[in-house]
Formats: sequence, structure tokens, C-alpha cells
Amino acid sequence: MGPEGNLSRYLQDIRKFPMLAPEEELALSKRWRDHEDTAAAHKLVTSHLRLVAKIAMGYRGYGLPISELISEGNVGMMQAVKRFDPERGFRLATYAMWWIRAAIQEYILHSWSLVKMGTTAAQKKLFFNLRRLKGQMQAIEDGDLHPEQVGVIARSLSVSEQDVVNMNRRLAAPDHSLNAPVRADSEGEWQDWLVDEGDSQEQVLAESEEFSGRKALLGEALRTLNERERHILIERRLKEEPATLEDLSQVYSISRERVRQIEVRAFEKLQKAMRTQVTTRRQSDHGQGEKAA
Repeated sequence: MGPEGNLSRYLQDIRKFPMLAPEEELALSKRWRDHEDTAAAHKLVTSHLRLVAKIAMGYRGYGLPISELISEGNVGMMQAVKRFDPERGFRLATYAMWWIRAAIQEYILHSWSLVKMGTTAAQKKLFFNLRRLKGQMQAIEDGDLHPEQVGVIARSLSVSEQDVVNMNRRLAAPDHSLNAPVRADSEGEWQDWLVDEGDSQEQVLAESEEFSGRKALLGEALRTLNERERHILIERRLKEEPATLEDLSQVYSISRERVRQIEVRAFEKLQKAMRTQVTTRRQSDHGQGEKAA
């Protein structure tokens, strides 16, 4: 039996569950609320399965299997029963309709595109009303809407005209797999045409090794300075927010000019130490290369 046959059978089966009289619904709701009677909750849910199916049928135009929409609606129905307060004075169906629609709409939004869409209440309202409004305007063909049509929809749904344009284009262009062939007679895929603008792995590795080497050189060179020189140089040259000459002059009880002199001298010593290390390493690498040859 195919999907259509299964759906028809399901719709026939749920008609077997009788509708509840107001008094019976109230009693069952209280049994669930006060005693968590699962049998009462089950009867409340099954008596409203026809309502779920009817609401789900209204969302058939989004290209998703109706059976999946009904399943999501049933989840919303169970949430409604769980939270229903029978003392409010209205019927369960009135309350449940909101939960059923919310569950189905959330499922559609998540299934429509891998890219998250409809993140705000206004965008969700636009998503689920755009097609209806386009139908009323007889503008159901693909392509961009006319500016006056965009304006009417934007005012009707209290959203910006740019939101209307963007959503219309999203609805007209669903996701496509990057593994899809470029042409029917070609083995090439769309992903083969994508260009990675980032650095290559070799370049990233080289830059990482160079950074590690410079960091090691700096660490060794800093050890050639005395404690005061090292502290002043780090505070003045190597911090994101450098300390002021005034701050350091108070730490060491010396003048700001003296702090500046120590900083300059320490920086010169640091540069000399790093140059010496680089020269020594190059000579060492050259010597090892000659031995290997």
C-alpha cells in the first residue's frame, strides 16, 4: 500500500474515535490535571485527531508529506492536552488549535531550508501568508513581485518591503545539493566550481610554524633582560593596553623619562638578542645541511 493508501486508511481509522460532549471533556481534563490519568489524556488526544488532520491539510502546499504534517500536529495536540486548564471555560479544541498550528509551522520552517529562516514572529507570519496574498493578487508565477505588490503585502503584514522581496525569493528558490551534477550529461558537480578564498593548508601550517618560531625567539631574547627591563618592555610594548610612563614611574619610584630610557634600551637589547639567535640558527642549519650532503 502506497503513502496515499496509508493516509486514507489513517483518516478512516481516526473517524472511529467519537467526539466528546462538553461535560465528558471537562471531566477527563480534570482527571488528567489532578491525577495525571493517562487513559483520560489518551481519550482527549484521540478525540481530536480529526481536528489535527483538518489543520494539517491546510499546509499541503509546502511540498512536505501530509503524513509528516499530521504527525507533527499530533505532537502539538499532546502538548495542548498537557497544558490545558479546564477551569478557563473554553473547549479544548479552541486551545489546541494554536498548539497544532505552531507544531506544524515549526516543522515546515525547519524542513524548508537548511538555512534557518523565519526567526522572528513577523517573518514567520510573512512565510505562511505570502503565498495566500500572492494568490489574491493573481501573482503566483515565479519571479520577483512588482513594487506595488510588494508594498501592499508589506503593509498588510506589517513587515518591511525588503523582507517581502527576500522571502519571496527564498520561497521561489529552495535548497539545491552541491553534489548535484552541473548538467545531466556531465560528471562534474556544482561543488567543483566553488573556490575556497581561505589560505591553503600548507600556507596555514607555514604561518603557524613561523609564529611558533618567532614566539620561541622572543621568549629566549626576553631572558637576556633583567627583571625590571623585562617588565617595563612587556608592559609598554607587548600588552594590548600598554601601561603609561606615569604608571610605571610610580611602580619603580623613578621619573617618566627614566622609564622611557629603560624601555628604549631594553628594546634595543631585545632586537640584538633576536638577531643573534637567528644568525646562530642559520649557521647551524647550514652546517647540518653540508654534513647531510
